[in-house]
Parts: sequence; C-alpha cells; structure tokens
Amino acid sequence: MNKPTRLTGGEALVAALATHDVGTVFGIPGTHNLPIYAHLIKYDIAHFSPRHEQGAGYAADGYARSSGRVGVCLTTSGPAILNTAAAAAQAYSDSVPVLFISPGMPLQHPARGNGYLHEVKNQSRAMDSVVAYSHRVGSVEEIPLAVAQAFAAMQGGRPRPVHLEIPLDLLEIEAEVSLVPPVPHLAHQADPSQLDRAAMVLGAAERPGIVAGGGSRAAAVELVALAERLGAPVVHTTNGKGTVADDHPLGLGTGVHHPSVAEFAADCDVLLAVGTELAPSDLWIGPLPVSGTLVRIDVDPVQISSNAVPDVAVVGDAALSIEGLLSRLDHEPAPGAAGRADAWRKRLQADARVEGALYLPIIEAMSEVLQPGDVVAADSAMACYYGAISNLPAHRPASFLYPTGVGTLGYGLPAAIGAKLARPDARVMAMHGDGGVMFTIVELAGAAEAGLAIPLLVVDNGGYGEIRNEQAARGDQPLGVNLGHPDFVGLARSLGCHAVALTDAAALSTALGEAFEADRPTLIHIPEPESDQ
Repeated sequence: MNKPTRLTGGEALVAALATHDVGTVFGIPGTHNLPIYAHLIKYDIAHFSPRHEQGAGYAADGYARSSGRVGVCLTTSGPAILNTAAAAAQAYSDSVPVLFISPGMPLQHPARGNGYLHEVKNQSRAMDSVVAYSHRVGSVEEIPLAVAQAFAAMQGGRPRPVHLEIPLDLLEIEAEVSLVPPVPHLAHQADPSQLDRAAMVLGAAERPGIVAGGGSRAAAVELVALAERLGAPVVHTTNGKGTVADDHPLGLGTGVHHPSVAEFAADCDVLLAVGTELAPSDLWIGPLPVSGTLVRIDVDPVQISSNAVPDVAVVGDAALSIEGLLSRLDHEPAPGAAGRADAWRKRLQADARVEGALYLPIIEAMSEVLQPGDVVAADSAMACYYGAISNLPAHRPASFLYPTGVGTLGYGLPAAIGAKLARPDARVMAMHGDGGVMFTIVELAGAAEAGLAIPLLVVDNGGYGEIRNEQAARGDQPLGVNLGHPDFVGLARSLGCHAVALTDAAALSTALGEAFEADRPTLIHIPEPESDQ
C-alpha cells in the first residue's frame, strides 16, 4: 500500500506520469498549466517544446509508434488542447496510444461560462469526440487513479488515445495523495475453440495468404514463423509495412490497394488477415475479393467483423493468437510456396512501379542510403503514398510511420521528431510534399534547438497536387491548389537548420547521407520529377 503524500494537483500528475515510466512529454507551457511544468525537472521528465500544439500531438504519436510506449502531449487549456484535435483523431484512427493532458475550467466555473481566459464551451466533450474517452477529474486525490486508468486503457486491448482534463484550480491545491502503480495487463487470450477452427482451416489450405496490418507489428517474430509454417505469402497494409521484411522469401511488400493484391486475395483458398480493419483508406479500389475462407485475428471484437465478415473470427492479442495457431499446426508448408510468393511479389512490384513511376528516382536514391534500422516518417503526400509506400523497402516493423486513416497533413516532420527522441540511436528522416509541410514546418525550430539530425525531404509540385489532379478530372478550373514555390531553403535556414536545394535525384543519396551525420536538421528541397506523359 502506497503511503499517502501531501502533493499539489500539479505534482500529483507529474508523479503519476513518472510512476508510469514516462520519460518525455511534448507540449507548450501556458498560464494554466504552469503548476504542472513546475515539477517536470524534479521527476526527471524531459520536455520537448514544439512550436504548435498540433506538432506536439504528432510528435507524441511518432514517439509512441516507434517505441511501443505511450506518448504524452501536455498543453494548456482552451485553444491549446483544441489545436491537438487533428493529431488526436489521427492517433485514434491508427490505434496509437497517446495521452493528451490539459487543464480545464475551475471546478466551480459557471456552467454557461463567464468569459474566463481560454474558456471553451466544453473542451472535454470536444476531445471526447476524437479519442477513446475524455475524463475530467474531480479532485486532487483522483489524479493518480485517472492516470493509471488511462494507461490501462491504452495498453490493454486496442490502443487508442485518451484525454485527461484537470480543473485548473486543483493544480495548486494540496491533498493527501496515494500514487497508483501501473495496472498489470494481460494480453487478451483468444478462445481456444476459435484457434482450433482457424488452425484446422489454415492447416488444410493449399494456397494460403496473409494480410498483415498495423495490429501485427508487435507480433513480427510470430507472424514470420506462421508464414513459414504455412508457406503463406504476406502482403502488408501501410501501417503493417515491414512486419515481414521485404527481402523475406514470403514477403510480397506493401500496398493492398494494387490490382495484383486483389487478384492474390481471390487466388487464396484461405486468407488470414491479422490486425487490420481491411479499411477503405487502405483498399483504394474496393474490398478484397476473398473467394476462399477468410480468417481474421484482431484484438478488437467490434472491429473484427467490419468491412469483411470472417468465416473464422479469432479475437485476441496477435502474438498470443499466432502462438496458439503455431502450437496447433504441425505440417509441411504448402508446396511451391517460395515460387508462388515470388510470382505474386513480381506482380505487386510491377503495379507499384507503374503507380509510383514519377517518384522512382527519389525512392531509389533513398533506398541507397537507408538501412534496416532507420525510420521514415512520411506525410500524406503524393511522393509518399504513390512513391514510398509500395516502392521503398522496409525490413522492420514500425520503421515507416504514416497517417493512414484520418489522412492528416503535416504529420511527417513532428512524428520524426518524436521517433528520434524515442530512439535516439536510430536514424530518422521525414518526407513531405510542399503543401503539407507548411502545416508544421515551424517544428524545424525545436528540432534545431535540440540538435536532432533529421533529414527533411520536401518534394515540390507547386501546391496540393492530388487535389489539383482531382479538380482537373472533374473538369473544374484549378482553385486554391497552386501554392507557388516558397524559398524552403531560406526558410529552413532562418529556423536554424541546414538546407540544400537539388535539381533532381542525382545527388539525393549523398545529401541524405550527409544530413544523417549533421548536427541539426537538414531540409532537402527537390522538385517533383517531370512526367513523360
């Protein structure tokens, strides 16, 4: 039993975070959260100062994705926490555990408001609409419990972000507080009868296949073993990229939106989907045409039937569920597995090269420099989703960070900052288009102050190229999509960074190599290659 200690609400919060092994928080100090900031140094919690709260949210997301730990975003009240809403929605969409913390109006604040500084009609309800839940504590004593419950919710089952609101008047009030240790959480065990059914179906498969989603990243070792046991080729969704290395004989690569993947799914007599929603944001050309038996493994019992109802549903932790299958499977792989995988891999690669043809010189230059342990944080940009997702090799899970579901802009750079702080020994780079990078390019300033050697690659097509193309396809006049060509090199240097402008991809590999060894971020500006058409 923890002995109660007399603490202010602000210190109780920081002590609770330290109890849960939080080592870094991302945020901006403001009038109402200073009683929290006052205690961070005492509890040895590092702080990174972004230049906008949305950047803080994306950085906490990148920290969480790359490390597997909870990311923490600390803001002040009102406009500050609302600035994180897009990042919170992205974390929710992609199942990323981020704890958003903000002060709120005082306990006795008039329900209909009175014009208090940073007053928002109902900021907790606003955040509740984009996270798993938003909770407003009612006392100093409750703060450690609320933190422990948030961590338990984010680390047990499907990870989703949580928002905690602490009435600002509680932050400097003292009370007898008992810290709550981390709640032990057991990975969800699947129903043995469902594992029996899944093993029977998979064991009889002659042409098995696997779709690996973001929920499979923590089960990479088990997934490889299962693929090898079954002789099953593995294709990845974007958030599953790298779970099975692209150079593995059974690895097909990434991009379930390609026509070849639809044909692969139709050819499989049993298709196993692990940790994926099979969502439209991944499947651009429509649902996978599964003609055989569909088996799904997912920790979320609600999600497991969304988009495609499985013939066999295994609800449970991916790693434990796959271990359960392996213990039930004792047979030789399907005959000709390597040759079958090679044939489908070549077809997917052909699709990917056609789709990403414009960006191949850039992607190939990146591939010359990137190593298996490196991390690429990409934005929702044409060079990323047409070029990098399917054409950039990946060898490790969580080595390609990308905002899939909500599809926000501005994600890459701050996510790269979070990833670099989570894994300081790893090489991390960001990849953006010229439109999206302007959402968060100001975060270069904080990265420069911290001396983070992050290359920021900006592929410039003079605006919002995808939307410009969609307007043209509709027969509309271009409107609001041509943004000109800012002086990105000058802007980066003004923010304390190195910068270089390239005319093409010929010198890109050299520029990236130098940027990884620099003493601060390096912006690398390159024009989108000219189309041959």
